[in-house]
Amino acid sequence: MDSPARTAAESPALPSGAPSGGRNGNGDTHGSAYGIREPGPPAMDRDSFQAASNSILGAINTVIDGKPEAARLALTVLLAQGHLLLEDVPGVGKTLLAKTLARTIDCTVSRIQFTPDLLPSDVTGVSIFDQSTRAFEFRPGAVFANIVIGDEINRASAKTQSALLESMEEHQVTVDGTSYHLDEPFMVVATQNPIEMEGTYPLPEAQRDRFMARISMGYPDRAAEMEMLETHQAISPLTRITPVVSAAQVAAMVATVADVYVSTAIKEYTVSLGRATRESPALRLGASPRSLLQLLRAAKATAALDGRDYVVPDDVMTVTEAVLAHRIILDRRAASSGENAADILRGILEHLPVPRDPAATSPRGFGARTRNS
Repeated sequence: MDSPARTAAESPALPSGAPSGGRNGNGDTHGSAYGIREPGPPAMDRDSFQAASNSILGAINTVIDGKPEAARLALTVLLAQGHLLLEDVPGVGKTLLAKTLARTIDCTVSRIQFTPDLLPSDVTGVSIFDQSTRAFEFRPGAVFANIVIGDEINRASAKTQSALLESMEEHQVTVDGTSYHLDEPFMVVATQNPIEMEGTYPLPEAQRDRFMARISMGYPDRAAEMEMLETHQAISPLTRITPVVSAAQVAAMVATVADVYVSTAIKEYTVSLGRATRESPALRLGASPRSLLQLLRAAKATAALDGRDYVVPDDVMTVTEAVLAHRIILDRRAASSGENAADILRGILEHLPVPRDPAATSPRGFGARTRNS
């Protein structure tokens, strides 16, 4: 059976020695190989956006039993142009969720099995000398895909993990002084097991900070496990998943999320939340400025999925734990007392004044192209 999602190997190869966007010889950033930034896709109207998002979530929920919140958060990260870290014990469906999300979209997909002997060039690509042309030819690595699944990312060395840093932050790869632009949409979905520490390399803080959100799948409830035993024992439901949206539709959904209105009061609330984490005596490291930007992007995606074209405080609260908990570091005293990052964030949210902003409603129609944030 043909895979419903195209693999990176089926994508057209990059021209020899030519960057697919990125930086030119002068270090300028461009959106194409010719230095001309192509216009973004038009945003969707409300009905089209809701239909597309419901189709994706419906497809995921047919495979992942009893975890609608995890499916919604995974879609939220995709639409907010972020990257997702799935962290939990073995056998709860981390990789299955990543593969299911990838298969719902008609785009290129690659999977990297991270191991201690994996090299950075296996991820980014390498320049190979062609004897026939007497020139170096760039061979793209596994990161050249719309959705990159990194399985057990903490089993690779820190050197190999760092090969993802540029692609995750700038959506480009630089090899031998030449930068290659990655196609949009681009998302890294990585999994790791926090229990088994032998033979693993914990993610550096800089790497964790590049993941917009972290999901802990958790065990399904009794009814979901019974349903899984009834439907999954003969054949994996993943084989029945076919793409429900195209890459172009996802790009339009991303544009719709980018158009969601954010009032000044919501921005001030987000900054106050971040500063509260830095001033908390229970935390040794608070939220970074990058994390606040990603928090607001995730809140905009949450608002769009709820059918609104403006952000309310509840949108920020909904994604706070997923976006910030893996970025903050507890003080030794707080850690020894049994507190965790989620508890501290909930305490901060409880004591943080919530804005009552009558101007939070959007003066524009859903999916308007003008951006105010």
